[in-house]
Amino acid sequence: MNEGIRSKNKLGIRTGNQYLLGLQDDREVWTNGKRIKNVTTHPSTMRCAETLASFLDKQSEIKYKEKLTYLDDNGIRCAVSFKPPRSVNDVKFRGQAYYEWAKWSNGMFGRTPDYKNASIMSFAIAKSWLDTGIEKGLTHTCFSENIQNYYDFVRTNDKVLTHTLVNPQKSYQVALEGKYDDEVALHVVKETDAGIIVKGARLLATLGPIADEIEVFPSTLLKGNKDNIPFAFAFALPISTPGIKLIARDTYDHGKSHFDAPLSSRFEEMDAVVIFDNVLVPWERLFMYREPLLCNQAFSKTNAVVHMMHQVACSKLAKSEFMIGLMTSIVSASGKDKDISIKNLISEVMMMTETIRALLYSSENQAHEDEWGHYIPLRKPIDTSRNLFPDMYPRMVEILQLIGSSSLMATPAEADFNNDLKAYIETYFQMSNADSKKRISLFRLAHDVCISGFGSRQSLYERFFFGPPAIMKAGYYDLYEPKNYEKRIEEFLNNSDN
Repeated sequence: MNEGIRSKNKLGIRTGNQYLLGLQDDREVWTNGKRIKNVTTHPSTMRCAETLASFLDKQSEIKYKEKLTYLDDNGIRCAVSFKPPRSVNDVKFRGQAYYEWAKWSNGMFGRTPDYKNASIMSFAIAKSWLDTGIEKGLTHTCFSENIQNYYDFVRTNDKVLTHTLVNPQKSYQVALEGKYDDEVALHVVKETDAGIIVKGARLLATLGPIADEIEVFPSTLLKGNKDNIPFAFAFALPISTPGIKLIARDTYDHGKSHFDAPLSSRFEEMDAVVIFDNVLVPWERLFMYREPLLCNQAFSKTNAVVHMMHQVACSKLAKSEFMIGLMTSIVSASGKDKDISIKNLISEVMMMTETIRALLYSSENQAHEDEWGHYIPLRKPIDTSRNLFPDMYPRMVEILQLIGSSSLMATPAEADFNNDLKAYIETYFQMSNADSKKRISLFRLAHDVCISGFGSRQSLYERFFFGPPAIMKAGYYDLYEPKNYEKRIEEFLNNSDN
């Protein structure tokens, strides 16, 4: 059955139009009580899909082609995020590609395809590990072969992936105990000759409505006992698979012009809860099964978490630079750029940005070979970055609000330049170093960052998208290995010369 994946057309990098045509597959996406018939034409999803299509087109442009793509051993041109890193320079090359992708949205498009590409590449590199926990008698499938075939399929067809990790819970206490409720959590109903049947829900699939495929991987909070065997699996399916239903939240794209809503009109990537209504997962699409302990270790043992952190750090650097540019543009236009208090505020953001840059530089330049024979960025620096940014970004937003103050709300719309108010707008909305249109465009951009629904979602996303901050920091503590530092303390205290 694996032949079904291997035999798919190998197109290499796709055009934006090819991507948009691929989304017209009768997928079941719901929002605001109604089913979306076509995500490429529906107001809630259309413009973000068009934005992502334009990003995919860039891969073929002369300016970006050599930066963002590579030729594989068969001469197929693929995205760099799929390229296994075999040296420190390869790690840096991947980082440069991540950064280029992030700059196109200034870090405001959180789920660009390179993020999940990195995880699939990681699992393919460490494919042998997936077979280590296969139960005796489970002969339906070969997990290492499955992930290799899937990686090749996604890579050579430039598929856009979303993913979902978290099971819903009715009881917070049950969740703390690491148990799942099979009334709501995604679980295996039965096995068939064709594959497993799964039922339940998963939270939260960002980009889900406009992705090609969904990667369903285990939560890292899964308890390794037999009670959780029905919840222990990893697989990937097309979004259009029968029985998959996406319930998307209200859109933050309200149909405004790019002038009035410069970010939400372009980068509303949408979040969705995924319902699996007795969905068939073919054996060849299954990568892990019936092994809770292995599922719990999946991201760490394959180093997927490190490669994903790398993409995230590059994206956050681009986002931080954008915040500096927006703040300094506003204060330069207003003439406040000489004010010491303003400089003090913006310098905070500058130092945050340089912290992310330094950590990224340290991680890439200390990249090292892993047990799978490929190179990974040094974990501690980018893990530090990952743990700092959920605190950094809300502070950046707060500083932007302090700088913008009431001007963030007192912003006329683009249409006001085309009516009887135009003369008043041009007169009363000037700034020291900017005409009214420039001023309003800057503040509408700032409004979209820190006041709008889109902006509030960005802040929440940065706080939680890699996991609850407390759990992340606790994990950081556990992995830090402070014993050498403790030894120094012991030696100091035992030194009789002191």
